[in-house]
Amino acid sequence: MDFYNEKLGLNVPEHIAIILDGNGRWAKKRLLPRNAGHLQGSRVLERICDDAIEIGLKYLTVYVFSTENWKRSESEVQGLMKITQKLSQNHA
Repeated sequence: MDFYNEKLGLNVPEHIAIILDGNGRWAKKRLLPRNAGHLQGSRVLERICDDAIEIGLKYLTVYVFSTENWKRSESEVQGLMKITQKLSQNHA
């Protein structure tokens, strides 16, 4: 992180937290199933993780699943769980 802050003049914080939101709306706008939106959101999250590593971010907290998500359809909850499991396996 010091390299990016000092050499490139960036002001990289030590910690960034992200709340995932809007993937279902993204899919709906494109006439896609909600889980397609969640899958696209996971791809964006992977790029964010790669970029965080590249700039030397020390801590990245991602809020992926909230208590509100349990109120969704069973198929959507299962889809979210599969995506979350795959992400955690690929980036553990």
